[in-house]
Amino acid sequence: MRTYSLDDVFETRKRRDSWWTVYFVDPVACRVALPIANHTRLTPNALTVLSLVLGAVSATCFALNHHVAGAVVFYLSFMIDCVDGKIARLKGTGTPFGLWLDYVGDRVRVVLCAGGLAYGQYALTSDVRYVVLGAAVAVLDLFRYVNAPQMKRVREAVREERGERGPEPESDEDIDSLERVALVPRARRPRSFPRRFNRFLARHRVRSHLISGIEFHAAVFVVAPLAGAWALIPLAAAAGVLLLVNEVFLVYRMWRFTRRHGVPSSQESREHVLV
Repeated sequence: MRTYSLDDVFETRKRRDSWWTVYFVDPVACRVALPIANHTRLTPNALTVLSLVLGAVSATCFALNHHVAGAVVFYLSFMIDCVDGKIARLKGTGTPFGLWLDYVGDRVRVVLCAGGLAYGQYALTSDVRYVVLGAAVAVLDLFRYVNAPQMKRVREAVREERGERGPEPESDEDIDSLERVALVPRARRPRSFPRRFNRFLARHRVRSHLISGIEFHAAVFVVAPLAGAWALIPLAAAAGVLLLVNEVFLVYRMWRFTRRHGVPSSQESREHVLV
């Protein structure tokens, strides 16, 4: 059996990822993935199941109002969830079922932990705001992860129509770059602060979307519980608003892209792509 090095594991990191993952999870996940890859036969699916079990433990801690323990276990759950992807890419053992399991497991973990927080605080205080908090967190998470694949399908439909006119953008950053190239000639494009900032983030593997679902989870299930019960509602509300703003921005940018590179009117019936 091949022996992997830490550099091999580093190569499995995503080209760009959330800042929470890059700075607070990957440094641990890569070092955990190395002995798992070299000394165990754990599969990515087994790690995904372990992550889900830890998520259920975290939810139980929240329901019992052990917030610090719940936050620590949630972090471990998410870290193991990152390890399973690294093992899959390192050994080439990823499967379509594994993708589904990982996706559904993440949603189940969030719903369980949101319910645990809401139940624990409501049982302790009888404050209905915590019930609203749990429901809002679950709904926002589901919206984020239902909206994302639909936007991806829209982009793929547009890319298919543009296939003969240039390379296909591989990410939201590529789409944004294509828009700027189309709007401003290369020789005259200004080196604006947003462009310099995006390049800085890219050098550090950080996505330009600084508030995503991952940061939302970290704020609600790690940072707020560690800060104390008083922080649950204000931090969750602030993170939720920032997540919604990010989603609106992504939808707006997708709309701009489809307006400029959209499907010709003769093929407007392609809206069935989204069904």
